[in-house]
Amino acid sequence: MIHLHYWPTPNGKKVTILLEECGVPYNMIPCRIAKGDQFTDEFLHISPNNRMPALVDDEPADGGDPVSVFESGAMMMYIASKVGRFYPSDLRARAEVDQWVMWQMANQGPKLGECGHFRRLGDREGDQSYAVARFTDEANRLYGVMNNRLYDRRYLAGDEYTIADMISYPWAVNWESQGQDVGEFPYFKRWLDELSARPAVERGMAVGADLSIDLDSMSPEEMAALRKMLYNQRARPAPAGGLL
Repeated sequence: MIHLHYWPTPNGKKVTILLEECGVPYNMIPCRIAKGDQFTDEFLHISPNNRMPALVDDEPADGGDPVSVFESGAMMMYIASKVGRFYPSDLRARAEVDQWVMWQMANQGPKLGECGHFRRLGDREGDQSYAVARFTDEANRLYGVMNNRLYDRRYLAGDEYTIADMISYPWAVNWESQGQDVGEFPYFKRWLDELSARPAVERGMAVGADLSIDLDSMSPEEMAALRKMLYNQRARPAPAGGLL
């Protein structure tokens, strides 16, 4: 059984889409990021970057001890390799998938995340116009990358639906809040509409819908405490007595 530490954010939904597509039984364990679950010693043992999602597989393919995996891209590679679906074994086909998974992890996710952050922030922390313009333009560039890639192929890694598509989808659905006009990217929109119609994608996106936090209902004091916990984090001290 795969035990998935999860909260309904785009990074979490990448993994639930794959699990639903594969039909793999899994146990969803809420990682309540607004309450600090990601900072507990138990969670850091499996996710040293104190970020969700993370998983523990107590039935690994080698029959050994449970395997823990953090970082959504690594998790998707792990699950798809174990199941033998959506991740080709052919050298060239796998290289195509790998580079788009890395593109998502290094570019699409972080930059669209920053875009959303600064656009939501408003003027609470001073003038954010430079950051908003910078990341909205970068979001536009990244949608253009996808649009041009999908000009002459059905999916990001070629003619087959793979984890490259699943990992990119949950961030892509938020194009409007990222200040984009989907009409500017017709090939991307064709891809987005096709994935949106897949039943497993719908199920994966819906996981944990009842867990979402209503930020509008929080008091200014609660919002300030939440921002203090989640934003501008600094290094966590290492334990004493290590290898020096």
